[in-house]
Amino acid sequence: MLHTEMMPLGDRAVMVKLGERPEEAFPSIVALMSYLDDHPLPGQVEVVPGYTSLAIYYDPAEIKALLDKPGMYGRSDILSPYEYVKDRLLALVRSLDTREAPPAREVEIPVCYGGEYGPDLEDVARLNGLSSQEVVEIHSSAAYVVHMIGFAPGFPYLSGMDPRIAAPRRDVPRPSVAAGSVGIAGVQTGVYPIETPGGWNVIGRTPLKLFLPERELPSLLRPGDIVRFKPITPEEYARWEGGA
Repeated sequence: MLHTEMMPLGDRAVMVKLGERPEEAFPSIVALMSYLDDHPLPGQVEVVPGYTSLAIYYDPAEIKALLDKPGMYGRSDILSPYEYVKDRLLALVRSLDTREAPPAREVEIPVCYGGEYGPDLEDVARLNGLSSQEVVEIHSSAAYVVHMIGFAPGFPYLSGMDPRIAAPRRDVPRPSVAAGSVGIAGVQTGVYPIETPGGWNVIGRTPLKLFLPERELPSLLRPGDIVRFKPITPEEYARWEGGA
């Protein structure tokens, strides 16, 4: 079992750290997250994954009421809500097999690279001594893993990008980045699901909607998904956007 650390995150959450490096911790994060989605703990409110950790938010009042009941629990004199959740999570981590995680979903995202859709493509190419077409080929040939959703609703942090096309964040962030913009920052790539300020290098844009707040599950992507980018032409982008 990986080295596990647990610590309080305020008075309503437990942070479970499952390793030092994302590649070693992530299988356990996905397995534990999947189990808690299907078998929520008493008082569980939300489960939020990170690169090497998982935060489990809970309702302390609900757990306190549970601990005050006679019989099975009745241990509020020796257990706080945090200690109760921590103990339950530690037992789960010790018994959980990463093979219990569900098979990864594969999601293909069409992207129109360069031009008005990817104003920083040429800069990324120049920085790395490549042509724009080579950047597109490298970026679209990889299989990426969604590690977490954050920064903006539905924004996926993707690992697996080839370091040959890495680029630092822009010195001056843009006050507005269009929804669907595909960006690079360092050795990470991601997709802006909504219009928002941002400092990533924009190399393309997808007509696919990654965040639909009216849906029960508003984010198209979730941690553990495999993402592949498919280059499309401006004409294909226009047809896609028009619903043709």
